[in-house]
Formats: sequence, structure tokens, C-alpha cells
Amino acid sequence: MDFRRGTLGRTGLSVCRLGVSGGYGAPAEAFEMAFERGVNYFYHGSRRASGMNQAIRNIVASGRRDDLIVVAQNYWRAFEWPFRRSFDAFLRKTVLEYVDVLLLGWHNSQPAERFLDICRDLKTKGLLRFLAISGHRRPAFPEFARSGIYDVFHIRYNAVHTGAEKEVFPLLPSDSRPGIVIYTATSWGQLLKPGSVPAGDRLPRASDAYRFVMTNPAVDVCMTGPKNLEQMKGALESLERGPMSEDELAWMRRVGAHIHAR
Repeated sequence: MDFRRGTLGRTGLSVCRLGVSGGYGAPAEAFEMAFERGVNYFYHGSRRASGMNQAIRNIVASGRRDDLIVVAQNYWRAFEWPFRRSFDAFLRKTVLEYVDVLLLGWHNSQPAERFLDICRDLKTKGLLRFLAISGHRRPAFPEFARSGIYDVFHIRYNAVHTGAEKEVFPLLPSDSRPGIVIYTATSWGQLLKPGSVPAGDRLPRASDAYRFVMTNPAVDVCMTGPKNLEQMKGALESLERGPMSEDELAWMRRVGAHIHAR
């Protein structure tokens, strides 16, 4: 397994194994720096902050659109028109002609068929390349895989919550597997809080949390959500430090189990 780069499941897209989220306040400079270091999975969630918007526009203007994988999230599920309006607004803000991945956010069961029909229409019109889905109910993902509809899964997984190792990863098809993208690698910051580790163990850094996730061969991309340039630099350290040793993995699991028990 290449620790720094891989293929995003059945999409066939070449992807850096560290991805970035744009909703936490980091400036355009941080995202452009990450892009120059090979990071190309840009996730724009509900909080479409100006930093990632500007970075996407700058990268596209430089003629490197084909190197970028842009992910737009959509939470709308009550009516069709806000769903489509949100998608159109995303294209306008980022000055994009199409989106690489549309993420249907936080679904613990199959979305309504009328929204899937909109996604199919967007694909037909060339406005969307691949469809993704996220959720918190792990057993839903093998069900989503059997439907054959989704190209990418966004799944919660970290050293505190390791259930995906039994409930998701081994239950997905080996052929034409959806891409696996992991979020909440730091368990919403719990892994980084002083006093959260067992006596005698050291406190993990953010890059440790990302390395734990990326060392798992079932994972294609691990997301980071930096607030500033320094946090982006800290996240990028994970790529330089490489995969965890067995001793490091055992340490992270001890810390995660300790937090989970509390």
C-alpha cells in the first residue's frame, strides 16, 4: 500500500490519502499549500467558507482543474427544489462547470428515490461525476453497497470508535468497492485533549490520529478540517511521518479504548 497516494475505490480517481475540509476557517493559502503537497480531495460541506472557495478558484485558474477532486455536500431531503438550488449555488461560488463528487450527507437509510433521480439527471448532464453518501449507522453501509448506487462512502472511524473494522470494511465487496473516506479521525478532538490518555502514555498529536486511520489498508482518504495554516501544516506531517508501527497502533488503541470507556 502506498501511504501517500492511492485510488478512490471504483471511481478510479488517483487521490492523496489525506483530504481537506473547507468549513473550519483555514485561508486559501493553507489549501493551496496542501494542494502543492499533493492533497487533492477537497471537501466543501455545509459551511462553504471563503478560504476553500478562493483556493478552488485559484487552482482552476492555474489550469490544474483535472488534478483536483471537488466534493460538494448536500443535506436537503424534504423538498427537491432546495436540493437542486444548493447544488447550483455551489457551482456559482466555486466557479466550477461540474462537481467530481456529490455527497448526500448524514443518511442512515436509503435516501428518497426522488433525490436519487436528481443525482442521475445531474450525471446525465455532465454536472456530476460520482455520488457519495455519509451516515452514522455503520450497518447501513453494506446495504448501500448492495444497491450499487454509490461510488464513495464517508464513514466515521478513529481510534476511539473502531466499529467500522468489523461492521463495514470486511463486509464491502472486494470487486468494484466504493471509495472509503474517513471523517472525525481525532474523535472531535477527544484524542488530542490533555488528561485523556492512560497513565504513562503520551498524548497523540493530530498527525498521529490521521496516521492511525491511514495505516488501515481499507481506507482510501482520511479527512482533516484545519482552522488555520498551522493546523494544516500539522496535518500534512502525517504524510511525511508515514504508516504507524505495530507499537504505535497498540498505543493509539489503548488511548482510544481509555477514552471510549470514559
